[in-house]
Amino acid sequence: MDTELARTFLVVVSMGSFVAAAQRLHVTQSTVSTRIQRLEELLGAELFVRNKSGTTLTPAGRQFQRHAALLTSTVELARQEVGVVSGFESTLTVGGRVGLWDGLLLNWLPNFLSLAPHVAVRAQIFGFEDDLTQALVDGRVHLGVMYTPQARPGLTIEPLLEEHLVMVSTQHEPPLEPSGDYVYVDWGPEFFAQHCLAFPNFVGAALTVNVGWLGLQHVLAHGGTGYFPARILREYELGGKLHRVPDAPQFHLSAYLCYSTKVDSETLALALRTIRGVAAQKP
Repeated sequence: MDTELARTFLVVVSMGSFVAAAQRLHVTQSTVSTRIQRLEELLGAELFVRNKSGTTLTPAGRQFQRHAALLTSTVELARQEVGVVSGFESTLTVGGRVGLWDGLLLNWLPNFLSLAPHVAVRAQIFGFEDDLTQALVDGRVHLGVMYTPQARPGLTIEPLLEEHLVMVSTQHEPPLEPSGDYVYVDWGPEFFAQHCLAFPNFVGAALTVNVGWLGLQHVLAHGGTGYFPARILREYELGGKLHRVPDAPQFHLSAYLCYSTKVDSETLALALRTIRGVAAQKP
């Protein structure tokens, strides 16, 4: 189906008449009428009831509206992901968890852009490893950084860095055991296992989050205690906003670089080299 027909249909729906839709699309009213007629012939159903006050959707039109919106949004998404931005030679799409953008990928990004000014970068945040892994397999993302990758055919998983998760608090002398203000961050199954061994009496927190950034912002704004990567805490510790709990156990969490096993472009090869370089730097 010609997506222009679906787009014209959606504009008529939003504007309420063929005349208003024609003005919005900068075409003649007869052009809009012809497009809708072609669409109705293609679908074998009448989509609008025409009257002097404008147009209303028929039952078939209401049913098609959802499909038209999905069709146009899918084509637009494909155009953005596949197309090359004007003025650039290629596009690189990079995905990562929020915590791995903070202090890592955000440090890498300007470095890469300076070395590859001909490359447009699409930076994406993923909340879950499953979604990022599928995007890599589908080819919608060229490389990803995550904590718990899933092995898939054609996907290379490479250890990138080891996070040191430390307990910090807005209190100067917090208890060593998780207490009432403790925010539990779900850093994944490895962290869960280590946490259970270290705190066998822990039965749960009043607040549990699955994104470290969210937990950290809550602690900074409202007070509390939690485990976060040491590499992103220096600013808050130096500023006196957070205090390391010195005798609390520390945990380790591995982060991985994931990409297609077939590295078939110099752009991707450069991105991999520079990310490795940033990850190897001492905080």
